[in-house]
Amino acid sequence: MEGLAVPFPHLLPLPPFPKLATVTAVAAISTSTSTSTGGGGGGFISLKQQQLQLRPRRGSPPYCTASSSSSSHSQSEEEERVSGDSIRERFLNFYASRGHKVLPSASLVPDDPTVLLTIAGMLQFKPIFLGNVPRQVPRATTSQRCIRTNDVNNVGNTSRHHTFFEMLGNFSFGDYFKKQAIQWAWDLSTVEFGLPPQRLWISVYQDDDESFQLWSQQVGVPVERIKRLGEDDNFWTSGVTGPCGPCSEIYYDFHPERGYIDADLGDDTRFIEFYNLVFMQYNKKDDGSLEPLKQMNIDTGLGLERLARILQKVPNNYETDLILPIIEKASQLANVSYGISDDQTKRYLKIVGDHMRAIVFLISDGVVPSNVGRGYVVRRLIRRVVRTGRLLGIKGDGRGDLEGAFLPTIAEKVVELSTHIDADVKNRAPRILEELKREEFRFVQTLERGEKLLDEKLADAISSAERNGSVPCLAGEDVFILYDTYGFPMEITKEVAEERGVCIDMNGFDIEMEKQRRQSQAAHNTVKLAIGSGTNIADNVPDTEFIGYESLYCKAIVASLVVNGDPAVQVSEGSNVEVLLNKTPFYAESGGQIGDHGFLYISEGENQPKAVVEIIDVQKSFGNIFVHKGRVQKGVVEVGKQVEATVDVKLRQRAKVHHTATHLLQAALKKVIGQETSQAGSLVAFDRLRFDFNFHRPLLDSELAEIEVLINGWIENAILLQTKVMPLADAKRAGAIAMFGEKYGEEVRVVEVPGVSMELCGGTHVSNTSEIRGFKVISEQGIASGVRRIEAVAGEAFIEYVNARDSYLKQLCSTLKRRVCGGRSKFDPCKTHSWGGQRAFSCDLSTGAEISPIAGPQDLVILCGATGVPKVKPEEVTARIENLLEELRVARNENSAVRAKAAVYKASVIANRAFLVGNSKQYRNRWRKARVLPVLYFSFADTTSTSWVKGDIPILAGKVLLQT
Repeated sequence: MEGLAVPFPHLLPLPPFPKLATVTAVAAISTSTSTSTGGGGGGFISLKQQQLQLRPRRGSPPYCTASSSSSSHSQSEEEERVSGDSIRERFLNFYASRGHKVLPSASLVPDDPTVLLTIAGMLQFKPIFLGNVPRQVPRATTSQRCIRTNDVNNVGNTSRHHTFFEMLGNFSFGDYFKKQAIQWAWDLSTVEFGLPPQRLWISVYQDDDESFQLWSQQVGVPVERIKRLGEDDNFWTSGVTGPCGPCSEIYYDFHPERGYIDADLGDDTRFIEFYNLVFMQYNKKDDGSLEPLKQMNIDTGLGLERLARILQKVPNNYETDLILPIIEKASQLANVSYGISDDQTKRYLKIVGDHMRAIVFLISDGVVPSNVGRGYVVRRLIRRVVRTGRLLGIKGDGRGDLEGAFLPTIAEKVVELSTHIDADVKNRAPRILEELKREEFRFVQTLERGEKLLDEKLADAISSAERNGSVPCLAGEDVFILYDTYGFPMEITKEVAEERGVCIDMNGFDIEMEKQRRQSQAAHNTVKLAIGSGTNIADNVPDTEFIGYESLYCKAIVASLVVNGDPAVQVSEGSNVEVLLNKTPFYAESGGQIGDHGFLYISEGENQPKAVVEIIDVQKSFGNIFVHKGRVQKGVVEVGKQVEATVDVKLRQRAKVHHTATHLLQAALKKVIGQETSQAGSLVAFDRLRFDFNFHRPLLDSELAEIEVLINGWIENAILLQTKVMPLADAKRAGAIAMFGEKYGEEVRVVEVPGVSMELCGGTHVSNTSEIRGFKVISEQGIASGVRRIEAVAGEAFIEYVNARDSYLKQLCSTLKRRVCGGRSKFDPCKTHSWGGQRAFSCDLSTGAEISPIAGPQDLVILCGATGVPKVKPEEVTARIENLLEELRVARNENSAVRAKAAVYKASVIANRAFLVGNSKQYRNRWRKARVLPVLYFSFADTTSTSWVKGDIPILAGKVLLQT
């Protein structure tokens, strides 16, 4: 039981916690918890509060005074015992002493396609709860980092809402159940942490009589303090589907003097729920039905920030030692004092304190700011903090640079506090700080562009409302312009408007977004099926039966014809047409894969087609109607006629090869740069593939090489693919990768390359990886902030690429070789040669790098060393020449613009880096014998002359004319 094996390699024992304070035996804490039900006064004020001049507010809730076995403890010792780090340690030790394995927190990026982020401690154990994998231990306890953004707008407005929080939990996998879980939760609360029993209230699910009796009879809680609540409050689910069950919660009462009558556990001015016990006994299916799990499980969650608030006797979670130091840092940057600030300033500081924790831990766990999925979550939080900082008046980084970024400065404090939460954060700090700096600068530019326009629009809305006596409202069109033209986030617009008392016409905004979507579709030639009268053809055409997985040929009936958006009964030769069939072997564009090409034939005799339609694209429209776009090459096509639908076999094979290669590429990326990377888009074409993914930096050459090696290795291994159709829930449980934002039906198709990849995919694929033949990355580049793009070729396209590249290289070398000697059969490196009035020079190696001054601005020499010549693999020669020529072309263009210095320097760097392309033994021997250097010759039409300096030869950008 020392460590857990696959499939949970991350479930390893935690390192020993640093000893914060002596944690005595459970009996050391007195169970005598008699406390006044009056003002509850007493209670110390922490040192941090004293520094910030905090005082208990009038009418603030009476905080509990936990009993102590000894009155000799100093205040500092007591503070240490109730610090956030100590509470975490005491919780884990409590359950470790009761047979629970202490396990580390899982990543905030869950290995679960049904949820975006880790929202609860049970998520890493979900496969065990479902019975999909055997348990490794019967009991476990964790402190889990969690992210929830559904209440982001409540952050800072309430005392308890957060985006980032720690969930302390104890778990049973078919071991103990309700009786033991309830007793231990009570003992932990009243004995270990010394909470007064008379201040604790209990909630149970309305139909859970067993839990009610255990609380009242076994534990002894008065029935007046046990509340039965409905499904919304006391039935817990982990997501839309998955493990679930009734739950029971423990609440702390800040105002017991209000009595039992009409007590509302939802009143957060009196109560706070801090411990939730979930009796995990059902699995919620896609249709909402519940099925019993194979075993009864326990899943609990205790909010660390909430318990810290109770024990530290502060008015809200933000003023605990878990968050207050971050607020202090923001206060320093804003030059304000939290303790004496107004409510609005305190709210802003709380937002910064909360969001910065979430941001730092998300980036640490590999989430890169982007515009999709979890990347958008962190980007939105970053932007909210940047704007909030501006409202606080923060300028600069606090170190004297008024133009510097302030997020990294605050993040450093979060990293400092993270030691006991996640020790790896400190090692990842440089990357986190750099990411924050980049995002802050980028968004500040966006804010500066949009804020002025937003202020004008809001002023107009307020002025117009005053004139009309109406409620001020910002037009949806204006919100859309800010979003679409200026990149101003809609959430920020909404937040600013609400602060000014202006509502937003969200319906108008949605209409504008829909208009843009339709225009975008039209721009990309999306098929239209609406006829002139407005009647939709789709109303009269059934869904198309697709048989293209099994066959590339079938006989079908023409269900409808469309020409220029209007229905047609027949279409003659030379016309463009959209054909709707009752069934088809043609794959319609979806999932990134383009539509099939091929032909529709109407036969007159056995071997003589009466009509031919060439199909150049296939699209899906209105659900599952396949629209075949093409041109009538011969004859006449009529509705109701039978056609022979034939897919172009060679092109389909190319698409299959590239689609499977795309799956392999995603698998390789996850292996090389991390599991946190995710797909942001793709294109599967006949001649190439394109894969967009979320990542924060360009890939290194070594990483691209490793990706190619992995993929070509899988191709060489000739792995048989497996394709299955199964319920969506089963596919997710099996670990199939699903794209966030994609909508799937109840039945899904799963494509698996065993041991490599498993994805939900409706595309066409090869049956064996060996069919791919070869894979080559053509380019890697950034296309948006946090989004990279790889283009590659595979199969026939891979062979064509290699052949074309080699042909180009041979042609280039042949051309350059002819120009080197000006038609001569031999090249004498000991002489000065002339071509068309231009001169090149050779150099005696015995004299070093000396060379005569050039005669004019159009002469240039690149020296290539005869010794230490790099050995270049044949397959690298073309790429190096291509890269050199491309860089020289760019440099030449720059030279035309700036005339001299910048391009001259750049070209010199390029030339020096490109000493020699190739490895010719014959020439190398000749150079050694002649004691000279070969030359590359460049020509310039507009450069400035310069002088040569021994050992330091400047190079001017120009066009390659010749090469030895």
